[in-house]
Amino acid sequence: MGQLSFEDDCVIRELDSRYYGFLDLSNSKNAEIRNLVQQTITNLQNYIANGQVHESKNSSDNKNAIQKFEPETQAEHMENTSSQNNDETKPFDKDANEKVSIINEKPQDEHYVNALCKLGHLHLLLGEYTEALSAYQKYLRFRENNYWTNHAFIYGIGVAYFKLRCFKWAIKSFQELLYLSPNFTCANEVHLRLGLMLKHCGEFHIAQKHLQLALLYTYPSTFSELQVKFQIAHLYEVQNKHKAAKDGYEFLLNEKNISLELKADVYRQLGWMYHCVECLGEKKEREANALNFLQKSIEADPKSGQSLYLLGRCYAGINKVHDAFLAYRNSVEKSEGNADTWCSIGVLYQQQNQPTDALQAYICAVQLDKDHKAAWTNLGILYESCGQLRDAYACYLNATKQISFQKSSLIRKKQAIRMKKDTIGLSKGLSQRITFLEGQLSQAPLPSITSKRRQLCSIEEAWNLPISLEMNSRQQQTAQMLPRQVTKQSPVQGPPPPYPHSQLSQSPIPSKRIKEDGTGQQEVTHNNGQTSAPNLINISESLNQRNFNAMPESNKNSEQSVVDTFDDISNDIYKQNETIKLERLSHDALSNNEDSRHDYIGTDNADLLTTFKIQMDSKQLMAAVKLLPIDEPPVHCTILQVNAPPPSPPDCPPQKLTRDQLLPPTPSVHLENKKNAFSPQLQEFCLKHPIAVVRGLAGALKLDLGLFSTKTLVEANPDHSVEVRTQVHQSPDENWDTSQGKRVWACISHRSHTTIAKYAQYQASSFQDSLKLILPQDESDKGFPGSQAMSDSDSKDSVSNSNIVLKRKKHKINSKMLRFGTNVDLSDEKKWKPQLTELQKLPAFARVISAANMLSHVGHVILGMNTVQLYMKVPGSRTPGHQENNNFCSININIGPGDCEWFAVPDAYWGGVHNLCEKNNISYLHGSWWPVLEDLYKENIPVYRFIQKPGDLVWVNAGCVHWVQSIGWCNNIAWNVGPLTARQYSLAIERYEWNKVQAFKSIVPMVHLSWNLARNIKVSDTKLFELIKMCLLQTLKNVLHIQEYVKSKGVEIRFNGRGKNEASHYCGQCEVEVFNVLFIKEQEKRHVVHCLSCALKLSPSLQGIVCLEEYRLSELQRVYDSFTLHRTQGLAYTQ
Repeated sequence: MGQLSFEDDCVIRELDSRYYGFLDLSNSKNAEIRNLVQQTITNLQNYIANGQVHESKNSSDNKNAIQKFEPETQAEHMENTSSQNNDETKPFDKDANEKVSIINEKPQDEHYVNALCKLGHLHLLLGEYTEALSAYQKYLRFRENNYWTNHAFIYGIGVAYFKLRCFKWAIKSFQELLYLSPNFTCANEVHLRLGLMLKHCGEFHIAQKHLQLALLYTYPSTFSELQVKFQIAHLYEVQNKHKAAKDGYEFLLNEKNISLELKADVYRQLGWMYHCVECLGEKKEREANALNFLQKSIEADPKSGQSLYLLGRCYAGINKVHDAFLAYRNSVEKSEGNADTWCSIGVLYQQQNQPTDALQAYICAVQLDKDHKAAWTNLGILYESCGQLRDAYACYLNATKQISFQKSSLIRKKQAIRMKKDTIGLSKGLSQRITFLEGQLSQAPLPSITSKRRQLCSIEEAWNLPISLEMNSRQQQTAQMLPRQVTKQSPVQGPPPPYPHSQLSQSPIPSKRIKEDGTGQQEVTHNNGQTSAPNLINISESLNQRNFNAMPESNKNSEQSVVDTFDDISNDIYKQNETIKLERLSHDALSNNEDSRHDYIGTDNADLLTTFKIQMDSKQLMAAVKLLPIDEPPVHCTILQVNAPPPSPPDCPPQKLTRDQLLPPTPSVHLENKKNAFSPQLQEFCLKHPIAVVRGLAGALKLDLGLFSTKTLVEANPDHSVEVRTQVHQSPDENWDTSQGKRVWACISHRSHTTIAKYAQYQASSFQDSLKLILPQDESDKGFPGSQAMSDSDSKDSVSNSNIVLKRKKHKINSKMLRFGTNVDLSDEKKWKPQLTELQKLPAFARVISAANMLSHVGHVILGMNTVQLYMKVPGSRTPGHQENNNFCSININIGPGDCEWFAVPDAYWGGVHNLCEKNNISYLHGSWWPVLEDLYKENIPVYRFIQKPGDLVWVNAGCVHWVQSIGWCNNIAWNVGPLTARQYSLAIERYEWNKVQAFKSIVPMVHLSWNLARNIKVSDTKLFELIKMCLLQTLKNVLHIQEYVKSKGVEIRFNGRGKNEASHYCGQCEVEVFNVLFIKEQEKRHVVHCLSCALKLSPSLQGIVCLEEYRLSELQRVYDSFTLHRTQGLAYTQ
């Protein structure tokens, strides 16, 4: 290929990942640009290849480079990406050896490195995602230390991961992009993709937050507002918020500009909701509505095999067998590869006493989807009803394997919460059948020639039936056509987003439908192995709910469904914008973005940031800010060091620990008198260790712990509110999923509320019950009244598999439910004056309020942190694993009379615990988890374990990961403290910034706190001073820059001031702290505070938004200039 002309070169320079979704290169009208892109790719590949020839002389063929993404088989890829996302394509997490090799491998020049990034962009625009990811990762090799300055690159690699179904890394990339550039041109596309992926992963609250933020932007978009609202309505549906979902769907139907495709999707969702959800009316009325809506869906989209399939399900549910057959047949014509349809056809044949036809239909289902547990279960029932026990046994084994496999997958984590009751019944029933058949087959004689002729052919014979071969060939044809369809970006024929194009269908929706449609139908067979015909269809209906929404491309895994979801909702936009011109997009959308101001490497921006140093005074700072451009919004403000990378969990220390080192002794000290308690050595001892136990504290200080006893609390304030957590009772070092019969990390509890008096009654009655030597079985299983309705797991034994029954018998008590009274607020000095006064006896470093405690300088109440909270416990009450808010230290005193058992991991290993949470498909910040100790030991993570007795104080140092379980009946009091050390402050601001990346609200306003510290204290610790001064510098620079930008928009900034003890402000949309410059917008008759980024989403010109100032600039400048390093020993503690 020859050199490009000047005009062509200008076009190519303009193209990057931000055009993805807007520029359809598969359209014939864009053939000229497509040819230009392909020519450029060839040129770049030749250029890069020449560079690699020279480089290969000094490197071993990229041995230590980031591995290129290699497509795997469907099963392997699903296992790696859907279950754990454990693929090795880790863009931001490279080992030490690799880092050494990268340092030694110098690129020839900047052009060589930029060529890699450009190559990734161009491959992405062509839909060549594997090639794009490979190029991006090679670019990352050379930009490991400043990749975060190139936002177009982060967006591009995020899209590539998204399309290749590596959701773990796609989420990480998109989160970092929004952290670095909230006003990125394609931020709305990022929010939408994050919303879809997080919904898929079961993180519903955060998913909803991102989807709602996607609606705010005015940037060009590949999706419509109605399509996003459809996703939000579906999000309500998968959370069983049926009224909100119904309202959302009906709102969409009333919109005049709704497309036929979206209308078909909405009608389908409404129809199936009416079929499944009992609270939507009487059954006859619901079924009539369901049929009506599904028929309307088919009218809007006659090619939808999925709507026809669901229509058949509804007809089958009201015993209209002929109509059901017709609907299923039509569905097969539209979507031949749908295993659910064939399974349902098999159920109908079995109902009509046509076992051979049923067999053929089930075989079609399991050949299309080898992991279809419903089809395997029904096939086993069919064989068992015909007396063919060996075939039935094989089918049941296949079904149980799929159940076990699917529960380990990514979305099963959240599905299990909603479907556990049905899953327990299914697992228990199959386990019973397998055990029964094992006994029967062990006693059965060997088959002989004279044996009775079989009614059905065996599985091996049935697998090769002609109809199965025909269906298999059709499936292969469908699979072969799929890549061509995706490449052309043609509309994907099939279901809307809530219906994954997947054989495993790991979307949240099926589990909900199992629960709603299969209530009371968990029994698979009766005890004697006799099947029940009426129950058979119900079982199959219930089981099939998981898989009702498969598509013809049934060999695609569940993560592809989310990818195709985005494709589906973008199809209309592609049709409308097939001829989008490059010039239009570049001028309207891209020229207004901060990324267009600097090169792909972002060196200009980096150099600009380095001009700001803590040695500057406020006048120099103000002069430097005036040199910054104000035609664009100020870039992201971080309170970390200048040019710091986006925060991320750290690697664990590399040192290999022995078994003894993995079980370290817990640092503890016994106090004999008051002098010991107030000695400086005690504070030094606590600050030196990740966690410490101070024994005998209450006795040494003569603390009256009786003030915090249940009896005293009831007498003082019986109607005071108590938050209640309903949990499963288990031994402290174990956490069982009773439906699977194995240890897990997920720690499930339900929240409700009661009063101190009512909880005291429960606490006392549970103690009295424990005094009985022998409990009737029905009583011991019941737990407290109402526990069954509030629990994720039935109290009945759900683990009856023969392989684990002996192991689990001794844990039968674990099925008992308990209530844990938590977060009792003791902040009101009028109500709890005696209790709070008593705590003044503690040494200064452990008091709730102290000049040496950072949290005392916040200036307002943060419940549970700078106020006391009380916990009321019965044996087995659990506080799941966590780090304290913003990594502050905490104090916990056991009131008694019972003990508590503690587990703790040093803060240096929290990244390892975070990775294990991800491996177990649990959110580290948002999830509830109880670590499996053996998992920690295998990952070389040490664990402290100790008993806290009445009167003992536990000091949890900054960043220490810990989890606690009560052994006896006891109360505990706790609060947080912030010692004035560089380590405490550093960990607090690191977590503050990482919380932003994770869209998690920091309840400690670190910016507001830092300015108050600068006002109130003198710091002699050099490192602590530099950290606080850097925070002041960054935030003052940001305030000045925002004010200049707002003034340039012609918006008046009004002085508002701050009231006494007024709480810090957080953005009403993204929940980040908003300091000094507040943007106020009236929403639903409320005045809501916004950050600048979210205010610009609502109004790019800031018209209609009020801008308020909390502090005069002169005051901030005075505080900034006055905060200097104190040369003599002050309040600060020097570590």
